[in-house]
Amino acid sequence: MERFDVAIVGGGPAGSSAGHAAASAGASAIVLEKGVPRADRPDRLGPDSTDAAGILDYWVDIMGIHPDEMPDDVVLGELDRAEFIGPTESLTLRSTGIESSYDEFGFCMHRARFDDFLRDRAEDAGATYRVGTSVRGVETDLEATDGPRHRLDLADGETVGADYLILADGPQRQVTSGVLDEYLPFDVTERLSTRETNHIAYQEHRRLPEDVFEEVAGAIKFWWGYMPGHTAYPWIFPNDDNVARIGLTMPIGMDLDDVENREDYPLLRPDDERIPQGKEYIRRLLEMEYGDEYDVETDFPLVEDRGKSRGTETYAISSTRPIDSPTAAGIAVVGGAMGATSAFHEGGDHTAVRTGAIAGELAASGDLSGYNDRWKDAIGDEVLRNVAMADVVHDYDPDDWDWAFSTARKLKEKSEGYGLFDTSNVRAGFSAARLVTSYKRAKFSFRNGKYVQLAESEYTV
Repeated sequence: MERFDVAIVGGGPAGSSAGHAAASAGASAIVLEKGVPRADRPDRLGPDSTDAAGILDYWVDIMGIHPDEMPDDVVLGELDRAEFIGPTESLTLRSTGIESSYDEFGFCMHRARFDDFLRDRAEDAGATYRVGTSVRGVETDLEATDGPRHRLDLADGETVGADYLILADGPQRQVTSGVLDEYLPFDVTERLSTRETNHIAYQEHRRLPEDVFEEVAGAIKFWWGYMPGHTAYPWIFPNDDNVARIGLTMPIGMDLDDVENREDYPLLRPDDERIPQGKEYIRRLLEMEYGDEYDVETDFPLVEDRGKSRGTETYAISSTRPIDSPTAAGIAVVGGAMGATSAFHEGGDHTAVRTGAIAGELAASGDLSGYNDRWKDAIGDEVLRNVAMADVVHDYDPDDWDWAFSTARKLKEKSEGYGLFDTSNVRAGFSAARLVTSYKRAKFSFRNGKYVQLAESEYTV
C-alpha cells in the first residue's frame, strides 16, 4: 500500500489546488483523478468538470491566481460587461461593484487548459497526480496509530493510505456521499441528493458570423425569464477566433406539467410535450436572436474540435448551499463537492480553487480543525451574496425578471453590480425599495454562516 500524508479525490480546480498547496507546504500528496477523454485535450486524460469558464474581476482575488500567472493560451479574451436580457427589459453592467486587483471586468478562459495548468502547477510543487483509475471506496480508522487513518481502494486493485483525505469529486459526489454517510445520523441524500439539488448544463461551441461576434465580443450575455426553472437561463460567452460558447443551465428532471404560465416563456412552444433538450433550447435561442438575418445551422456551425465531444458538452452543476466538513475525522470537502458553486449564477472555479488551497494547506500542517472557519472567512461573503440572490429570485417568472431589470436600471444611477443593493435612490421609487429590501432581508436570514446546509455539529465524529 502506497502511503501519503494527504490523499485528494478528484483532479479538477479544487483537487489540483489542494495538491499544490499540500505539496508546497512540504507534505506528500496524491491527486486521484479518474480522467475522461476530451476533444480539446487530445494528449492527456483529465477531469470532467467543465463550465462556461468566465471569471469576474473580484473572483481573481478570491481564487488567488492572477491570469498573468497562467499560460498564454488559457485566457481567450477580456470582458468589459455583462448583459442581462429579459423578455422585454434588459440591464447592462460594466462593473461588479466590488473592488479588485484585476483591472478589467473579467475574462473568458479555456477550461481544459486551465485544468491542465493547475495540474502542472501541482506536479511542479511535488504532488503525485494519478489519472485513469477511480476510487471505489474509502475505509477510515480514527483510532489508527501505526497506519494511515484513511485507506482508499482504487478500481485498478491498488490501495492508497493517507492521514488526511480531501474530497474534490465535484457536484455528483460519487465518493463524497459514501464517505459522509458514515458520520451522519441520517441518509446523506436527504440533504444532498444529486437529482434534487443539482442542475444540468449543456453548451455548444459555435463559430459566429463576423458582425455577430463583434456585437458579443467583450460581453457575457444571459437571458433570464426565457425558460422555466429556478436559476434556469441560456447564455453566450465569447471566446476567440469568432467562436462562442452558447449554453444553458436548468434543474434536473423538470416536469413541463408543473410549469405555470407556459405561454410567457419565449423558448417554450405550445406543442411542447416535455421540457426541451438543451440543443433544442439553443437552436430556439439562436433563431429568436438571429434567425431573421441568418440561417442558424449553416451560419453558426459547431466547432467540433472544441469542447468535450464534437463541439458540445453536458455536465452537472452543484446548485446547493455549501456544507461543512467532518474535520475531526481528518476529512475536508472542497469545491463543487461541498456545494461551493454559486447557488445563483452557478459559477464555481474561483471558490473551488480557494477552498482546495485552504484544505491542502491545513492538511499539510497536520490540523484540519480550522477548515470550516477558514473557508467561511475566504468565500463567505461571496456565498452569502449568491445564496441571497438565489432566494430572492426563486419564484420569479418572466414578468418578474422584466420588473427587476427595469428597477435595477434606475438604481444604476448611483451604483453598479452588487452595489445596486447598497443604495437607496429615492428617485427609483417603491420598486427599488422593494428590490433592495428583499435582497437585504434574504442576506440577513443567512447571516453568520446560516447558509450552510450541513453543519459540522451534525457529524457524529
